[in-house]
Amino acid sequence: MILTCRARYFWITLPSVKRKWLALVVGLLFLDGLLGGRWWYYRHENRFDTEILTAARRYQVAPALVKAVVWRESWFNPYARGRAQECGLMQLQEAAGRDWADAEKVGGFALDQLFDPAINTRVGAWYLRKLLRRYEQTDNPLPYALADYNAGRTHVRQWMQGPSATNSAAFMEHIGFPGTRKYVRAVLERYAYYQTRFPRR
Repeated sequence: MILTCRARYFWITLPSVKRKWLALVVGLLFLDGLLGGRWWYYRHENRFDTEILTAARRYQVAPALVKAVVWRESWFNPYARGRAQECGLMQLQEAAGRDWADAEKVGGFALDQLFDPAINTRVGAWYLRKLLRRYEQTDNPLPYALADYNAGRTHVRQWMQGPSATNSAAFMEHIGFPGTRKYVRAVLERYAYYQTRFPRR
């Protein structure tokens, strides 16, 4: 309260010309901070676009989907590490990396390679394609694949009961973990957002 009164007194006692200049300087500083923040966010969000595009095109997965998973899993931090030893941009476990290396006949795979954005997005795009194909018999494989990505195949099988076995809307309501349901919805929303801002293929 005292500070507010002093600030008001200072503003009132300042000559009119100085007040205008001060208001202009404060306005410019605010605008600079706003634009600088947006520039930083844009740069941060798009710095791995080349790696994401390359991986998505290689495995014929929508680039917007890969980017949405990166956004949700690590918020574009290539050094992120999860509680269950998930690594890198797409928060992949060593087992997924080894499966990819075996399928692609890549020798000498090591866990620390998952911190390389190019390798991480390649493994992640390959894994997403595998999950999408796993649920091709449904009306929309995407919610199933994302739930599998987050909670694992065993849980998805438990939730695929009755209409949920093939109806994605019913499946979404049948997901037993609130965190997984929230995860799937968040990625789907971000995927829709990126579809208008990121190359499709």
